[in-house]
Amino acid sequence: MRARSGSRGLTLLEILVAITIMAMVSILIYGAFDGVSRSKTGLSRINGRFHQGRSLLRRLARELSSAYISLHVPYNQALLAVRTVFISKDGSPADRLDMTTFSHLRVSANAKESDQNELSYFGCPDPQVSGKMDLCRREQTIIDTEPGKGGSVFVVVEDIDLFDLKYLDPQTGLWVDSWDSTQAIGQPNRLPLQARITLVLRGGPGGKTISFEEKVPLQMVQPLSFAVSR
Repeated sequence: MRARSGSRGLTLLEILVAITIMAMVSILIYGAFDGVSRSKTGLSRINGRFHQGRSLLRRLARELSSAYISLHVPYNQALLAVRTVFISKDGSPADRLDMTTFSHLRVSANAKESDQNELSYFGCPDPQVSGKMDLCRREQTIIDTEPGKGGSVFVVVEDIDLFDLKYLDPQTGLWVDSWDSTQAIGQPNRLPLQARITLVLRGGPGGKTISFEEKVPLQMVQPLSFAVSR
């Protein structure tokens, strides 16, 4: 009897208590790992938003600094095949910009392309998500007479809260919300001295927005007019 009582196994109650303790420890460990995973995912997403904003500002700054207008047009307007412009319209929540620049980079060998292009930036609603506004970029490598159409369009930044552009007029010294180099009542055949870009993205830390701002000097304020008879 003594030998039997010394070698007896665990009771059912003891087994249940042990299983309960192991389950509680496993839940705590899983919760800790899940919290770390969620934090890592959230930080990666926020870092991605900052990267998107900074990348866009660098790209747009390079393109704005190489914007140009040319006075090389035929006397007969019926033969006009190329139209260089700088047109910006104030909008909410995103402004629209159409311009011609020297910013194109040829990536395909033997492509019939130069460094000139048509560029547009504008807000485009997401057709799959109600209330979501993305920022789109349009590029056409061949300049024609329709500076706001053609080419390829793709989203550069998703879910924006604001895309605002302002321009420093060298003649008045004032910042203006819009610019039109094609209209006599606008800023005919000239570019702004500087452009100020304001970009606000949704999805920041704690559900807040992320703001970016940069001033860009334009290099060719006056139109290109070499070899043009006056």
